[in-house]
Amino acid sequence: MPTQGSGLDSGYHAETGAPHTADEVRGSSLGELMRQVTTDLSTLMRQEVELAKAEIRQEGRKAGKAAGLFGGAGFGGYMVALFLSIALWQALDNVMDSGLAALIVAVIWAAIAAVLYSMAKKNAERIRGLKQTNDSVQRIPDALKPHPEGVTR
Repeated sequence: MPTQGSGLDSGYHAETGAPHTADEVRGSSLGELMRQVTTDLSTLMRQEVELAKAEIRQEGRKAGKAAGLFGGAGFGGYMVALFLSIALWQALDNVMDSGLAALIVAVIWAAIAAVLYSMAKKNAERIRGLKQTNDSVQRIPDALKPHPEGVTR
């Protein structure tokens, strides 16, 4: 698409990556500058949405793994309660080896539950939310504010 004036196709020089100078901006029409601002804002918003999607997928996987481990720990805790109950019942009812065996099984389940809980807690601590998206969205208003050197017509 042909442009008028200095041909500001983006906010930066294609070859150097440096921002346009005040003289280059002064030489551009208002329509050209507005088109560039809307194009840049549209690109920025598209990039922010893509970043948010990527972070949600990444953090969702971590949360799913932590939830599964917490579920395993919960099941282990249930088994501890079940076997401790059986062991106590057997011990009180008939002080024999069968009650001790049930107690040993309960201790094994307690160890399994403790390991699963520890793993789940470590995974849950690594879930950090949408940190990158939040940080970059907070910087957007600063990008829209005029710079101290300003451009005047």
